[in-house]
Amino acid sequence: MRSNALSDRPKPPSVYAAAYDRVAIGTHWLVALLVVAVALLGLTIPEMPRGSAGRELVLLLHRSIGLLIFAAMAFRVGWRLFHKPPPLPPSMARIEVFLAHASHVVLYLLFLGMPLTGYVNAAAVGHSVSLFGIVAIPPLLAESARLSQIAIALHLSGQFLVYLFVALHLAAALVHWLVRRDGVIERMLPLRRVG
Repeated sequence: MRSNALSDRPKPPSVYAAAYDRVAIGTHWLVALLVVAVALLGLTIPEMPRGSAGRELVLLLHRSIGLLIFAAMAFRVGWRLFHKPPPLPPSMARIEVFLAHASHVVLYLLFLGMPLTGYVNAAAVGHSVSLFGIVAIPPLLAESARLSQIAIALHLSGQFLVYLFVALHLAAALVHWLVRRDGVIERMLPLRRVG
């Protein structure tokens, strides 16, 4: 009888089988899906003719999903303040724990900052930002071409930091899952087996 490679793995110690709560897990995966969607939409924008209906639709979707990411991350930050995450394994060195926490802080800042710079770019030239054509957030800033230019420069360059830190996050998760098998990744899996 063939054995399942996943079931043959040693199980993490029970203390590390503790997972994030369902709200934290749900918002994590929601933001992950939204980030993939917004990035793919963002990459298509430069390829589309200015003023075309297709480009306007992609911009609407890109901005709307960006607003959802901002709202989900603001909620997640608030939730995290009152809900302590499960412990990391004691096998992790102090520098690894520091880097894990630091990279999470950077990701939080990026996922809040990217939608914010996108909004500032639009608002600073007097444009409202629509959420899927249902509700519009008016420009809450005085018009400033200079501020709009700074915001779009930060937004466009920030995407590369997003790519870098998401890649690092995924690489670390794979190392913990496939190499160390220390239960770290299981803490954030929505459907996990314990025992």
